[in-house]
Amino acid sequence: MPTSLTATALRRGLSDRTFSAPEIARACLDRIAELDGEIGAFLTVDREAVEAQARRAQSMLEDGSAGPLTGIPVALKDNLSTAGLRTTCASRMLERYVPPYDATVVDRLKSEGAVILGKTNLDEFAMGTSTENSAFHPTRNPWSRSRSPGGSSGGSAAAVAARLAPLALGSDTGGSVRQPASLCGVVGFKPTYGRCSRYGLVAFASSLDQIGTLARTVEDAALLAEAVTGHDPRDSTSLPMGPVPSADLESGSLRGKRFAVPKEMGDAAVDPDVGAVFESVVETLRAEGAEVDEVSLPSTRYAVTTYYLIAPAEASSNLARFDGVRYGCRAEDGGGGHVAMMERTRGRGFGHEVKARIMIGTYALSAGYYDAYYVRAQQIRARLRDEFQACLERFDFVLSPTSPIPAFPLGVLARDPLALKRLDVFTIPASLGGFPAISLNGGFAGGLPVGVQLVGRLEDDAHVLQTARSIERVLPSATRPAPVP
Repeated sequence: MPTSLTATALRRGLSDRTFSAPEIARACLDRIAELDGEIGAFLTVDREAVEAQARRAQSMLEDGSAGPLTGIPVALKDNLSTAGLRTTCASRMLERYVPPYDATVVDRLKSEGAVILGKTNLDEFAMGTSTENSAFHPTRNPWSRSRSPGGSSGGSAAAVAARLAPLALGSDTGGSVRQPASLCGVVGFKPTYGRCSRYGLVAFASSLDQIGTLARTVEDAALLAEAVTGHDPRDSTSLPMGPVPSADLESGSLRGKRFAVPKEMGDAAVDPDVGAVFESVVETLRAEGAEVDEVSLPSTRYAVTTYYLIAPAEASSNLARFDGVRYGCRAEDGGGGHVAMMERTRGRGFGHEVKARIMIGTYALSAGYYDAYYVRAQQIRARLRDEFQACLERFDFVLSPTSPIPAFPLGVLARDPLALKRLDVFTIPASLGGFPAISLNGGFAGGLPVGVQLVGRLEDDAHVLQTARSIERVLPSATRPAPVP
């Protein structure tokens, strides 16, 4: 059954002709048709386009022009521009928007012959931690259908966990790849800021947004990262570096590796069962010859507050373009002139969470408050980054749980937005500093997956992946599949 295989195994099967690219694509499409009514991972799937891409991939395999991902299905978060396929950002504002161009990451996948399987659900404009803020429907966690898959890349994480797709791309602004990866028991990798082009990614917070990969194994996450990373002249923030290499993952060892665990982790109200899983992972690392020590990173206690000033400020600026004139839908009725039309358009087009963040961001940038809030937040961001860099000169990685709690019931935390925002307490520091980070499954609490996170040095993405692969090898439950038929 091709849908039960990893991308790496599918590559081998295509190479030895166990199955063809169209057979893999049909298997994924049939599984989506069968299961996605319950999961809600996808917003758009164009079956004819998928089958056409699969036939082209098969031709590439047969004429010898195939690349590593030729014929492999990949799901895309629906804030990545796809030529001819609608890109909604899970918002009524862009419900009928069909981009005329591909994002750089999509262009690179198509060039390699990967099969774009469809667009996945998210919190509207990637603002949220539960994929409940989608304007269309929530996504359900494959491990427990009554629980959230996390967010905002919850659709991509659920698609991989439910084996609807072997690979997926998401976007990570404050942890939106790693947190849903943790709650869905898969691997989520965020490269160093600038290693992956943001061209064609609908902007939320430009100094934080980074495209990341989701997969069932570290090897698969690295394979996808290699395909989509590398310098892009169309993105002014793109680093002048080549792709993140996926080779040599198996040559790593944990012996002698040094891991730092933040002392401030105790302030984060970690669920006792999550804490027990994390301690078990620490003991495993020590048994493998690694050194794990507690360190103080005092600015981490301000990370969530800092993020929720900077990200909304950038969002209020980026989303100003959706005014009914230049982009998005337009509210035509009501009269009152163009200002009234803009107010009606934005009032109807945006959901509650997006409106709340625009208001917070506009307030933080307003005259009289700019220095007190936005400038102060940027100063704390710089201090936090300096603390992490100093720590990573003494240690190889910062180690923590990815989320303080496992998957939570849908609708429960939606009534407590502050509690939802605090779920990003461990992922936000890497986003503020631009560091590469990865989440992989460390074990289970009450039958639900619990992620552990590695944060590495800037531009040291290959080392992060190699060490994550070493950890995955010694954790027996790291790649356990979700209980989906």
